[in-house]
Amino acid sequence: MDTTNVKTQTAILRYLHIAPRKVRLVAGTLRGLSVQEAEAQLMMRVQRSAKPLLKLLRSAIANAKNNQKMDPKTLVISEIRVDQGPVLKRFLPRAQGRATPLLKKMSHVTITLAESTSRKERFVFVPKAKKSTTKKSTEIKKPKMPGEESQANKAREKGGFFKKMFQRKSA
Repeated sequence: MDTTNVKTQTAILRYLHIAPRKVRLVAGTLRGLSVQEAEAQLMMRVQRSAKPLLKLLRSAIANAKNNQKMDPKTLVISEIRVDQGPVLKRFLPRAQGRATPLLKKMSHVTITLAESTSRKERFVFVPKAKKSTTKKSTEIKKPKMPGEESQANKAREKGGFFKKMFQRKSA
């Protein structure tokens, strides 16, 4: 990408408690995408690193919009870099007095947004989080045949097996 007279906005996330190798898997898929596409990708990913990366991306978009007066629709991820942060060294006790070292790695993530000169119009659906207070039944109701209802009623009136199984009080 030509960097002459192109506004850029950088956002940095430091000390993310996820190994850089795992963060790079998700970050690699975002390079070169528009911010709307990248946001949609991150919302659909199941990896643990997707949530902090989404938060970082949204922060970078807000910074570009408010500080640099850039249009969010023209923004593209020009660079995303994942560097290794500090490592916490811990030990796990094992049998016969031994100890196994545990390395708890951290990551530093840097994202750079730039305005795209070639504007591609693509529709990207970004789902919003739903806040519903009522739970709807997810059961699929099977259509009843005309003869089924009468057979079930006859079995209940008769008693027998159905009466024993479904009219029993639980102890």
